Amino acid sequence: MIDAGIHNVVGVKVHAVDYEKAVDRIIGAAKRGEPMSIAAVSVHGVMMSVKDKTHRYRLNKLDLVVPDGQPVRWALNLIHKAKLRERVYGPQMMYETITRAAQEGVPIFLFGGYQSMLDDLKRELLKKLPNLKIAGMKPAKYERISPEEQAELVKEIKESGAQILFVGLGCPKQEVFVYEMREALSMPALAVGAALNFHAGHLPTAPRTMQRYGLEWLFRLSKEPRRLWRRYLLVNPLYLGLFALQATGLYTIEPASAQAPQQELRYG
Repeated sequence: MIDAGIHNVVGVKVHAVDYEKAVDRIIGAAKRGEPMSIAAVSVHGVMMSVKDKTHRYRLNKLDLVVPDGQPVRWALNLIHKAKLRERVYGPQMMYETITRAAQEGVPIFLFGGYQSMLDDLKRELLKKLPNLKIAGMKPAKYERISPEEQAELVKEIKESGAQILFVGLGCPKQEVFVYEMREALSMPALAVGAALNFHAGHLPTAPRTMQRYGLEWLFRLSKEPRRLWRRYLLVNPLYLGLFALQATGLYTIEPASAQAPQQELRYG
């Protein structure tokens, strides 16, 4: 179990932990009924915080932010000497957490995507983990919801008996959601992005070799070039530049330079 502290990666405070430590914290909070907001950050998530100081503020207020992307892990190791042997990949963290939840009788709730995807996800998860307790599922509207709708959503999740919530709304909506709903839910809420689609069998995952060498972006770009070309071909080099500036001490984006949000967004 590895916990090498919290470190600044291009303005985002990232927890240098491994899967075991992350899952242990999540399951522990679930059993105690404690609120906990969790996100897995890739280069895309880090760079969104560079452009948006409010997003940076939200990320830095979460309880656990793990290094989803290999370049984020590299920054932790090269700049902060974290000695992490592997990243904490969001879909894998979700599966590791669900596996522990099934072993220890902790019910979960799945929120995001659309109904047919959730149905497939439930089928695939129960096929692998028949003891898993799925207390509830709800597709997302992907639009701003009213305070009344937010209260109804919180009520549905809490009354389901779930002790862990998995949120797949896409970045940054899901990070906004787990930040805003932390106290109202009083349980661990994980922003897991496309993990719902991966585990439902709706999206292919990159080969392990490509993941190991930080080339998952190339695999995803080949699958969705029109949607992702700008993110990977423009944003990734900018991250590497900021990473190099921080590593050499020439320029560092400080987490404290973030800006608190002026209003809640209430994505649902």
